[in-house]
This record gives sequence, C-alpha cells and structure tokens, in this order.
Amino acid sequence: MLLRNESLSPAAKRHFGLTRNPFVDDIQAREDVFVTQHGRYVRAALLDAATNHGFVAIVGESGSGKTTLREELEERIREEARPIILIKPYVLGMEPSEARGKPMRVGQIAESIVHALAPNVQLKSSPEGRYRQVHELLKSSRSAGYTHLVLIEEAHRMPLPTLKHLKNFMELKDGLRRLLGVALIGQPELRTLLSEQNPEVREIVQRCELIAMEPLDNDLEGYLTHKLERAGARVADLFEADAMDAIRARLIATPRGARTGHASAAVSVCYPLVVNNLVCRALNAAALVGYPKIDAHVIAGC
Repeated sequence: MLLRNESLSPAAKRHFGLTRNPFVDDIQAREDVFVTQHGRYVRAALLDAATNHGFVAIVGESGSGKTTLREELEERIREEARPIILIKPYVLGMEPSEARGKPMRVGQIAESIVHALAPNVQLKSSPEGRYRQVHELLKSSRSAGYTHLVLIEEAHRMPLPTLKHLKNFMELKDGLRRLLGVALIGQPELRTLLSEQNPEVREIVQRCELIAMEPLDNDLEGYLTHKLERAGARVADLFEADAMDAIRARLIATPRGARTGHASAAVSVCYPLVVNNLVCRALNAAALVGYPKIDAHVIAGC
C-alpha cells in the first residue's frame, strides 16, 4: 500500500506556515534520522556485523527505512573515524536470472572486495587465484586494524548460487578471527529466499540473523514531531487530536494472497514513506477546503 507520491503544494505550505516540505531532502545529517527502539536494534546489528564480522539480513517493505539506516551506518563510520571498510557490490538492474536481467555473480563480490582494499591491484583471472587474492588482502587489512562488511542492497534479487557461495567468503579467517561480515538488505521476498525450508541455503541461513523492519505504529507521534520540528513546525499546529489514530487506521492493509476480511490478515503499513505520502496528501486536501488542521475526516478521505 504505497500511496502515490504527492508533492506538497505551495498553497498548503502557505496555509500551514511551512517554509519547505518536511519530507523532501529531509535527511542531511545523522540528527535528522528518527530512530525508534527497534531502529536502534537494527542499527546496532549492522554495526556489530561490521565490527565483529557477523551475518545479518534486514528485511522490509519499500519505504520502511532500510536504506536510511544503511546510510546512517556509513555516516557514523565517517564521523567517528571507525576502522571499518564497507564493500558494496552492485549490479545495475540486478535480477535472479539472466532471463530477467543481470544476475550478481560471485566473481563480482570478489572484485568489489579487491577494489575496496587495493584499488590498483588487478584481479586474478582464475577462481582459485582470485579467492586466494581476496583472502590475503583481507588478512593484510585485518592486520592493519580494519574490519570489513560486505553490504548488498536489493538482496532479494540475488541468484541462489551467489547466496550459497557467500558462505565461502564468511569462512575466510586469519587464525581464529573471521575476516568478513555480511549484511543483506532487501524487500520481503528476501525472507522467502532465506527460508530454512530451502535445503539449498539451509546451511547459510542458520548463520544469519534475520531482522524484519517494524512499522512506526506507536512511534508515529514521535516520528511526525521529529520531522516537523526539523522543518520549524509543530504537530499541534497541524493535526487535531484524532488525526494520529486515523493515520494508523488508514494504514492497515491486507497482503496479496491473504483472505480479505480476516483480522489475522490485516497488517500495518505505517512505514515512513507511506506516512510521508499520506500526510502530504492530507495537508493538500485540508488547505484546499480551508481546514485549519488535519483531522480524522481529512485522513479518511485521502
């Protein structure tokens, strides 16, 4: 239920005294990131995978804040000058098979590791030589005090053979010390890919901590307070008291394939991007009819 993106109109900005859209280009520094208690756990899990070479998978709907937490990790590493090297292999238009697009191959992960650790070194041509090269570079980097994290976004599109071979990279050690952590970030299909019911990936899945991004729900007021204050506005000036419950009620959806009408099928999609889109629509609608604040009636009509 990703509501269509709607820009905040100039009329709505004037009506509510906003100098800018609170939800566009709204994250310029770590202080701009609103983090829930669950978000702190996800953030800590990513940092732990980077510093202690663990294996974590972050699963969430589009707009749930996965990428923001990944970007915040990168910013934290820079600001705090942490000895962590992020390795980000990517393929434009990545798909699980060549029939649908460009799959990510194991060799591309090895190439990304070599490029991150030694940009001027040429990658060995043979698989055995390449694997040994990666191992030696990681050991040298670890001896210099660095830790390493392979971070793959859109991981739900990874081919199964590539996912299986991640185990080989995670088993690289220098004595007893692991040399590489892995973080996979993807949409809900990644949970299916990492199912223990799949015998082809069971061995690697058992090593992975899978974390699902949670909706804002009880943190909705805090989220909107944070966003609006960063834009010089106040929640109390824009929303009536009944608006928050109305937003939560509006952002309940039935997943595809689930039986409509069953209470157990209903799930919250109160994720940051969805909230942003809904609030922008509500601000525009309220301004159009001259409402002084957004109330439950406005939310229900958006």
